[in-house]
Amino acid sequence: MSITHLVTHSGGFHADELLSSVILTRLYPDATIVRSRAPDWITPASDRIIYDVGGAYDAEAQIFDHHQRGAPLRDDGQPYSSFGLIWRHYGRAYLAAMGLPSAHVEAVHQSFDAKFVLPIDLMDNGALSPATAGPLADLTLPSLLETLKPVFDNKEPGADDRGFQSAFSIARMIVEAAIGQRAAKLRAETMVLEAIAATGDARVLELPMGMPFRPAIVKAGADQLLFVVHPRDKDWCITGIRKAEGSFEQRADLPAAWAGLSNGDLEAACGVKGATFCHNGRFIAAANSRDAILAMAEIAVKEAIGGHPASSDP
Repeated sequence: MSITHLVTHSGGFHADELLSSVILTRLYPDATIVRSRAPDWITPASDRIIYDVGGAYDAEAQIFDHHQRGAPLRDDGQPYSSFGLIWRHYGRAYLAAMGLPSAHVEAVHQSFDAKFVLPIDLMDNGALSPATAGPLADLTLPSLLETLKPVFDNKEPGADDRGFQSAFSIARMIVEAAIGQRAAKLRAETMVLEAIAATGDARVLELPMGMPFRPAIVKAGADQLLFVVHPRDKDWCITGIRKAEGSFEQRADLPAAWAGLSNGDLEAACGVKGATFCHNGRFIAAANSRDAILAMAEIAVKEAIGGHPASSDP
């Protein structure tokens, strides 16, 4: 029998069942979300998936609660919420339904679980306090979603369900965007690795467009690379490569003489017609053509390696 109902609890809502609903409604778009604690609804049946209610975890029976004694734990002993359980059993199918290439599904599943799902699980179970976020505590995703609950003295019929639907719409946009970002990084990695292979020993990596590049450069062990160039909407840019994630220190800075200059002043400083801008921090510069940006790259490389021409061609 097909899934016709997605059953979670009524009343106040939290991030875990909202996010679980996002996953399940993608897989079962014709199913109806039922928010109820009535025994007839929270009893397993072949036409429904029950989550965050029901007092049991039985994947074969399609019930995924975590409030009962003996609730499921991850291999490392950390607790699941309903979101973690739904992601564990349905996450890969969700990613396939989102159109991810099969080769990327497992990597995105693991990354999303570690960086997005697990924190929701921990907060829902009280194993992680929003207070650890300091002044950002009220801006964590669970806190923001719960601001859409009706206030205590709103006794209008259906207020909880309307709040749930509003929060659900936001939760869906956030999950889809987060998955989309991870999928895009993997697509970028493939493109950057191909460009690195074509570049050989050169110091400058040319890409067909702006994209995340550092993870692939590190993965490839392309330690010789100093700069990346690529086209933008109306011009070209040259960008430094950070030495470490989260650090602003570059493998090589653009020439000090270029810092903070633009247009004619920059053209005079670097001797390249078409140079248009260099950031004062010397980590990015721009030019109005590919030829101009490659000429700037060659100059930057020669200065960075002390004027030695070997391996300096872009």
